Amino acid sequence: MVIKVESELEAALASEADRRGVSPEALAIEALRQRFLPRPLPFEPRDEWERGLLAIGTDCGVSLPDSAFSSDELYD
Repeated sequence: MVIKVESELEAALASEADRRGVSPEALAIEALRQRFLPRPLPFEPRDEWERGLLAIGTDCGVSLPDSAFSSDELYD
């Protein structure tokens, strides 16, 4: 498969790839792999309820510290 990208995207890929020390092609493949291939679960769901729960879950990246939910932090 050959994918043609506009010059703006090509420059952004090249810049980020240079920063990471990889080729632009490797960076593009990794980005596509993360976006389109499902990540394996660290465990196998035991029943339909667990499969349903995992299906509706969303990976938000990180969890916020407890201080983020404190009313004291709102007024700083």
